[in-house]
Amino acid sequence: MIVFDIRDLTKIYPGQTAPANKDISLQISQGEIFGLLGDNGAGKSTLVKQMANLLTPTSGEIRVMEQASPISSTFIPQHVGYMAQDGLAFNSLTVAETLYFTAHLRGLSRFDARRECDRLIELWQLGELRRRVPAKLSGGQRRLLQLAATMAGSPPILILDEPTNHLDPQRRQQVWQILRQLNREEGTTIIFITHDAIEAEKIIQRVGIMCDGELVALGKPGELKRQVDKKLRLELFFPPDWPPILPDGLMHHELDAGRWLVYLENGEATAVINTLDLNRLDDFRLHSATLEDLYLHYTVTRNP
Repeated sequence: MIVFDIRDLTKIYPGQTAPANKDISLQISQGEIFGLLGDNGAGKSTLVKQMANLLTPTSGEIRVMEQASPISSTFIPQHVGYMAQDGLAFNSLTVAETLYFTAHLRGLSRFDARRECDRLIELWQLGELRRRVPAKLSGGQRRLLQLAATMAGSPPILILDEPTNHLDPQRRQQVWQILRQLNREEGTTIIFITHDAIEAEKIIQRVGIMCDGELVALGKPGELKRQVDKKLRLELFFPPDWPPILPDGLMHHELDAGRWLVYLENGEATAVINTLDLNRLDDFRLHSATLEDLYLHYTVTRNP
């Protein structure tokens, strides 16, 4: 079954002329893990807010589980768990109360909502926090509470906006493990957005890449990467104030301060590495194409 059928979707905010989303068409199937990838300002959050029925499109249509717009105000909360980048609806409640009331509002009886609260606290290892209010939690702890509340009542669709923000590497691994397990065992459709291509590659089955409000690429990562995987990826790490000197004609992409990405043909890798002054490098890595390369292919070439 198609759980989201998006057709020619455009969103222009009041007072603005440039669309935040422009002519987006997209279908997402039941049980799919779908990732939206793009830089800040690419239009990802605007798109998922429309999918969660929090924003009204300027034009176009969104059908959710075969429900045509306008969609009932009660349908989305019962079937879609939406996690925004920031904020909780129940900031004055404790962790346990937040999970209990979210589950109860999604239709569980009081008894089942209490059981659901206990299950989620155990799953996300929130036992020591159950009587604390979100305002007293760290950013990472609030993020885990948001994830738990989004899952409360087991909605068949989860939409997660930057779900691993503020989390340390161990907690990030926990998030991906739980989401994969949820998808595998319950068939939950998971849609998440991120600007981190390397992280997204760990879990997604299909990806949409957004740039300047448009969906510029859509498909399985393996299929899309065939367009760039003829080149090797050379990452260079160095002190930001002392960059390496590259051979003439070799272009680089600056990923972060002190981190460059260089694309090489298979036959030139050895020669290029031999010309580098290793004293100017903290580290270098050579490997085949990744989802990050795919993202750069569709965005950097679009905005040279």
